[in-house]
Amino acid sequence: MKFISIRQIACLLVSITIFSTACKKQLDQSPTSQIIPEKFFTEESQLGAYSIARYNAILPSHQNWNFGTFGIDANTDNMATPDLSSRFIPGQWRVDADGGAWSFSNIRQLNYFLDQVLPKLRTGGITGSTTNINQYVGEIYFLRAYEYFSKLQALGDFPIIRTAFPDDLTILTKASERRPRNEVARFILSDLDSAVTLLQSGSVGNKNRISRQCAQLLKSRVGLFEGTWLKYFKGTAFVPNGNNWPGKSKSYNANYQFPSGSIDNEVQFFLTASMNAAKEVADNVALVNNTGIIESPSNQNPYFNMFSALDMSGYSEVLLWRQYAPAIVTHNVPVYAQLGNYAVGLTRSLVESYVMANGLPIYAAGSGYKGDDYIADVRSGRDGRLNLFLKEPGQKNSLINIGTGDHETPVEPIPYIYLSSYEQKYSTGYAIRKGLNYDGSQSRNGQAYTGSIIFRATEAYLNYIEASYELTGAIDGTASNYWRQIRTRAKVDPDFQKTIAATDMSKETLDMGAYSGGNLISPTLYNIRRERRCEMMAEGLRFMDLTRWRAMDQVISQPYHFEGFKLWGPMKSWYKADQIIYGANDAKATVSDPALSLYLRPNEIRSSSLSYNGAKWIMAHYLNPIAAQHFVITSTDGSASSSPIYQNPGWPSVSGGTPQ
Repeated sequence: MKFISIRQIACLLVSITIFSTACKKQLDQSPTSQIIPEKFFTEESQLGAYSIARYNAILPSHQNWNFGTFGIDANTDNMATPDLSSRFIPGQWRVDADGGAWSFSNIRQLNYFLDQVLPKLRTGGITGSTTNINQYVGEIYFLRAYEYFSKLQALGDFPIIRTAFPDDLTILTKASERRPRNEVARFILSDLDSAVTLLQSGSVGNKNRISRQCAQLLKSRVGLFEGTWLKYFKGTAFVPNGNNWPGKSKSYNANYQFPSGSIDNEVQFFLTASMNAAKEVADNVALVNNTGIIESPSNQNPYFNMFSALDMSGYSEVLLWRQYAPAIVTHNVPVYAQLGNYAVGLTRSLVESYVMANGLPIYAAGSGYKGDDYIADVRSGRDGRLNLFLKEPGQKNSLINIGTGDHETPVEPIPYIYLSSYEQKYSTGYAIRKGLNYDGSQSRNGQAYTGSIIFRATEAYLNYIEASYELTGAIDGTASNYWRQIRTRAKVDPDFQKTIAATDMSKETLDMGAYSGGNLISPTLYNIRRERRCEMMAEGLRFMDLTRWRAMDQVISQPYHFEGFKLWGPMKSWYKADQIIYGANDAKATVSDPALSLYLRPNEIRSSSLSYNGAKWIMAHYLNPIAAQHFVITSTDGSASSSPIYQNPGWPSVSGGTPQ
């Protein structure tokens, strides 16, 4: 396959500068170009350059001044920050005046490519390798599916647009009609099916380009997401034909019928699709070995190194990763991995969800749990993933080229819970070493170039386990095999039934994933979710999982308290009195009051904080609101009611409005 350099891509993009004139900030119009479209998209390198340029806008990546992809799980029950998201503070998340998730710029760019390229393909108007041309077209189908999946998660029902429309208000207004969310999900799966037939298999471009396995993994993710969403929100306004579903208010959706005949059949369709796609990946991609070694410059641990390697192409389960280069494209993740993760701290809930190496929950008789008076005790005898990735004071952060980084912290310090600067702050006292590179030279400020994983095959193992159980209520032989492989790699007793039998759901209530629709789930399903949580920790899937499980209803009536380590125990002796100041009315307070909890509560330090009384939830927050301007632009009389667009459940259509 022919690839072009970053410099060539940059020059090419400048020459074809594609821009949007946006029909009054509504649906974006077809892009224009300085090069006549008929004379572009005529040979494979042009297709490849256009596609790779879309990666950065659509796929997740590391960046400076945050913890990169490892920080996406912030403001979930996995990871907490000092500033609680407005999602968990009723009345603070408001309808925007304009902008928001209701955006079509990326979709327009992808549709423009397909509009131009597909006719040329049919007439033989593109020169080059057929394999490569198919690859690039497959990438565009994949990227459109990924972008639409982002819209599905944020907004649910959404317009399905397959072409770049002309700047005609009548056409664009008609195109604004929202399709039911399951139809959007089916459209995504269709695009991924197209991608699967076109994309190459295995290591494409050093795994820096999308492969067939990436499309299969994403298909399994989308199928699982929509299947479980429809199952747990069945009968509510958040699914088509549910009680008070706002789609019924529009004539074009008023008589909607599910393509499979019922919502239950839709659940079956999506979960089956998830299982089949996941199996295609899991059966053909082996897990990376975990030696259990944490600190050794000579005896490397592939599982640990996989998350911070400079070249991730050699790791079997890495399906797609983003490569960085010194002095060209860099980030700061290894710097923050050496300290407090840029104030994104692991929660007590997550840490306690990891079982012991013997497979028993920490509270079970005979588990051997040493308690949480010290971080060393928390790690002792636990699931190997917690032992590997939870940092402990005194451990080494640099093993080679020590002292060469200008922001290097060679030895893990006592957690700086009292600092205000995000660059060094430990918000919960618990910090992770996922993303840590032991090379001191990688801790130069803003100059790190470790890779960033975008898709990892282990998710396919987990997707199959969950989808098959949700569909059949049983753990089949394939799921059992996958589950045992994951636990064996994690250095945990592979007998998952032992864990299930010892699970007491009344003691798992700190885990939001223990609930669906406000009710505790079964121990078996919970342990499936637990495995997913522990394996994919800090990889950006947690909020997606919590929403599709409808796992936050219980937080509507009962506040949830994000907590960290047990500060008000023996570990308080680590700090001076002027470092850990507490008091609800003390402007100098740095930590939460022990009267609230023995565990550090990063969002409940001063009573002036809107999050002081804990996190609360509102049903409307399961979906984003659509900004007010979109209703006005597409209406016939300036009112939201005459627009073809309808607002998401519970949200008003006026700027600044708050949900019911």
